[in-house]
Amino acid sequence: MTDTPADSPAAPAAPWPQPPPSPYPALAASITGTVVLPGEPGYDTVRRVWNGMVDVQPAAVVRAAGADDVAPVLAFARRTGLPLAVRGGGHNVAGNGTVDGGIVLDLGALRTVEVDPIARTVTAGGGATLGDIDLATAPFGLAVPLGVVSGTGVGGLALGGGVGWLTRAHGLSVDNILSADVVLADGTQVHASAEEQPELFWGLRGGGGNFGVVTALTFRAWPLPAAVYSGNLVYGPARFENALHAFSAWSADVPDELTTIISFLVPPPEWDQGNEPIMAVGFAWAGEDHQAAAAVVNRLRDLAAPDAELVQPAAWLDWQSAVDDLFPHGSRAYWKNTSFNSLDAGFIDVLARRAREQTWRGTGFDLHHMGGAFGRVSEDTTSFPVRDARYWLNIYGFWSDPADDVHHTGFVRELAAEADPYAGGGQYVNFMGADDPALAAPSVYSGGKLARLSALKSAVDPQNLFRRNHNIAPSAPEPPSVQRQ
Repeated sequence: MTDTPADSPAAPAAPWPQPPPSPYPALAASITGTVVLPGEPGYDTVRRVWNGMVDVQPAAVVRAAGADDVAPVLAFARRTGLPLAVRGGGHNVAGNGTVDGGIVLDLGALRTVEVDPIARTVTAGGGATLGDIDLATAPFGLAVPLGVVSGTGVGGLALGGGVGWLTRAHGLSVDNILSADVVLADGTQVHASAEEQPELFWGLRGGGGNFGVVTALTFRAWPLPAAVYSGNLVYGPARFENALHAFSAWSADVPDELTTIISFLVPPPEWDQGNEPIMAVGFAWAGEDHQAAAAVVNRLRDLAAPDAELVQPAAWLDWQSAVDDLFPHGSRAYWKNTSFNSLDAGFIDVLARRAREQTWRGTGFDLHHMGGAFGRVSEDTTSFPVRDARYWLNIYGFWSDPADDVHHTGFVRELAAEADPYAGGGQYVNFMGADDPALAAPSVYSGGKLARLSALKSAVDPQNLFRRNHNIAPSAPEPPSVQRQ
C-alpha cells in the first residue's frame, strides 16, 4: 500500500445526484391547453371534483383546449405509466374524474353546443353540462333526454346511461346518441355511429368511459312545449305505505309521456315543507296536452290524496334545475342503487320504515319509474345492462360535515342491504359509489354482454389505460375489428 503524500491534491468529491428533469414542460409544449401542477396558482381549485369526500392530489391537471390536446396527454400517460383520469363535468359520485398521483385530463373547456333545429340534432363537446345543452335547445322548443341536475357533465352521464325526466317518453341519454367523436388509447381519432365503428358505438352506450376519450357527442333532440306540465304530490310520514301502494297500482298503465320520480327526504328549509321526512311524487309530462296530463295525475289523487302539492306548468330550464341547490359542489356523497321489477308489500314496508327513520337532512332516496320508451329498447341494442326493470332505486347522501360520514354512509348501506332481497339485480354505473368500481363489471353486465364488452376493450385499450372508472378489463384473444384512421 502506498501512502498518499501530504501535499497531494485531494480526490474530487463525487457529484451530487441531480433529480431528473421534469417531464411536464414538454407536455405543456405539446398542447394548446394548460398543465397545472401542485403548488401552482389554481391547482387546489382545478383538482377538486363535486364529491367532497374525494380529496386527492393529482400529479398534474391538464386542461385541454380542444380535441387535439387529447392524444398528447394519452401518449404522456402511456410513456410515464402514471394513472389517468378523464374528467368531463367532474360530477361522478365515485370521483372517477380525478386520481391521486396521476394525470387528470380535464375536458371542461370543450363546452360548445350546436343545435340543428331542422334535423333535431344536438352536438355537444365532451366537457358540456346538462345546463349547457338545455340552454342551447330551449329556444328551439327542443330537449335532449338527460339527467336531473344541470351541473352534471354530459359525457359521463350519457356514456353510463342517462336517467331523467324524459326517460319514459324518449328513453335514456344513450338511446338518443347518434354518434361520438372518440380518441382511442393509442391516440387515434375515430367517429363512432351505427354505420361507422358500430361495435365501438354499441360499447360506448352504457359501457362508460372504458373505451376512449369522447370529445363530442351528437344526440337526437325531441320537441317540448314552452311550459311542461309538472309538479310534486307530497305525502307525510303517516301516509307513506298508502301512497306507495296507490302509486304501484297507478303506475302500471300511465302513458309514456309521463315520467315520475318519487323522492324520500327531509326537505331543505327553503322548500317550506317542515322538518319531517316527506314522500314527493315528482312528475313531468312530455307533451302538449296538459288536460290529458292532469287527468292522469288526478287518477293518483283519487287513489291517495296528497297532503300538499305544487302542480303547474313550468319552463323546462326551471324544472331541470329545480334540485340543483340540493347538491352543491363539494357535497360529501355516497350512493348505492339497484333495479326492481315490482313494488311488493315487503319492499314497500322497507321503504316506508326507512324513510320515516330519516330524521336528518343529508340523505335521501329516489324511486324512478322506468318502462315506456326505456323498456322498448331491446337488450342488445346498447350495452346498458337492464331493460326490463320497472323501477330503479337510488339511495344517496349529500351532506357537508365530515362528522356525519359514518352515520350517513351507514344509512345508505343499510337501506341497500334491506332492499336487496326484493331487487331485480340491475346496477347502474352512474349511481355507483366509490367502493363499487372493482366489482362493477361482473355486477352490472350480464355474462354475454360482459364478454362482448371485454372483447371490445381488448381491441381498443388492451393495456387498460382507461381504468379509472367502473372498469371493464380487457380480455378475449379475438377482439372485434376497430378501424383506425
